[in-house]
Order: sequence, then C-alpha cells, then structure tokens
Amino acid sequence: MLSGSVIGSVGAAFLKAGAGTLSRTLSSILLNWRLALGIVTYLISSVFFVKGISNGELSILFPMVSLSYIGAMIWSRLFFNEKLTGVKLTGVGLILVGIVFLGLSNR
Repeated sequence: MLSGSVIGSVGAAFLKAGAGTLSRTLSSILLNWRLALGIVTYLISSVFFVKGISNGELSILFPMVSLSYIGAMIWSRLFFNEKLTGVKLTGVGLILVGIVFLGLSNR
C-alpha cells in the first residue's frame, strides 16, 4: 500500500505538470507525455493497491491511500512552488494520527 501511495502521488504530480501545458486541441492531449505518464503511474499504483488489499483488511489498508496526499503535497512544494501552510501540515498530522489509530485497532 505504501508503494502504491508513493507511485500515486508521483502520478498526481505528472498529471498536474501535463495539465499545465494543455490547450483545447485533441493533439495537445494525445501528445502530452507528462499527462500520459501521470495516467500510467496511477494505473501502476492501482495494481499495488489491489495487491495490498487482497492480503488484508480493507478497512485498515485502504485509508493508507491517504498517504499519497502527503506525497502530493511534497511534490507540489518541490516542483510547483506551492506553499506549505500550517493548515496543510495540520492535515498531514491528522492523516498520520488516523493511520496509526487504524493500525492499532487491528491488534
């Protein structure tokens, strides 16, 4: 699940990079390698997610997908100069606390 989350967050960054260069033409979409790479990485992350949830409890493992939000926030700061605010960091903290609680509930 962790691998799928990281790959999915990379996919989100490529989708954003690809979306930034789109125009209103079909060729702009079809020839956009960043957009294509974002779609492919999302598909690959889905394979990891399916493999992960096939071996465990969905209610415990699926919330780990939210780790991809943390990765997306890191990529957005590094590659798109988006600001990290206190509210965003608080959200990351809450995501991590939630995942820990879900993990503890499995014991």
